[in-house]
Amino acid sequence: MEFKDYYTTLCIDRDATQDEVKRAYRKLARKYHPDINKEDSAEQRFNEIGEAYEVLQDVEKRAAYNKFGKDWKAGQDFKPPPDWDSGFEFNGGGYTETDASQFSDFFESLFGAQGGAGQQGPFAGQHSRYSNKGQDLHAKIMIQLEDSYRGSKQSFNLQRPAVDDTGHVITRPHTLQVTIPKGIMEGQQIRLSGQGAPGMGAAENGDLFLEVAFAKHAYFIPDARDIMLTLPITPWEAALGASVPVPTLGGTVELKIPPNSQTGKKLRLKRRGLYSQKLSGDQYVTLAIMVPKAKNDKDRELFNTMKEAMPFNPRSHLGV
Repeated sequence: MEFKDYYTTLCIDRDATQDEVKRAYRKLARKYHPDINKEDSAEQRFNEIGEAYEVLQDVEKRAAYNKFGKDWKAGQDFKPPPDWDSGFEFNGGGYTETDASQFSDFFESLFGAQGGAGQQGPFAGQHSRYSNKGQDLHAKIMIQLEDSYRGSKQSFNLQRPAVDDTGHVITRPHTLQVTIPKGIMEGQQIRLSGQGAPGMGAAENGDLFLEVAFAKHAYFIPDARDIMLTLPITPWEAALGASVPVPTLGGTVELKIPPNSQTGKKLRLKRRGLYSQKLSGDQYVTLAIMVPKAKNDKDRELFNTMKEAMPFNPRSHLGV
């Protein structure tokens, strides 16, 4: 996927004010409008200008886009990291109501309906447009699996996009103390009452909804409340059966490996996943047989002895 330099598209500097963004768009849109410009490339250029304006005219989208800085140039291969939008606050539960499918894959990956903080939360639009209550804000926070398993209290530094007195887009950082409920799953939200946008006059503030995402773990993979783990075992543990130590979120436990186990066999550790007062997940352990390397003559002799004593063709079911 190609990186889109929206500033280059609109022929403006990265520190352009919001008014300068608007003026640049109007000038270019008139120049390349298909009804006026009959060049073959005019319509494509007009669409590119519209996409760039969709991002840069919106304070929240522009602040998030600016996170990538000047490290990327137009046309370079680009893939946004999974947590690229973590820590940014957005109002209304989404970036925009624009149909992202009319724009490029680059736009879709960042601001499409399925992308991170851009997706509509269940609380979006819950207040009447006539209400003076402040808007609800949404942000994504990254936590460790262990934080969900045990529950925790943490500080998070969030960025709230805004426009300063000179018309430039800035982010205002603020720190929140957040209680992580035990057993919370990825994609669920934590509601912080009154932590959203200020209300009008004496009206109350909106709320802040924090969508939880899990940081990548060294060996655990979450699946809703269940936890997946691939466990390496030796050929003799697989063939003879064994009791081996297995890590879980709650600590190390002993797991019994049945004799004659094969790679891919899945074993369950009950109630070793994420759990709350009402619901409990399990941990599923998938076995992976690891064959030791033949590092010297003695090792090779041992493998040859096994070859002669235990004739075995794992490809017999293939007819070869």
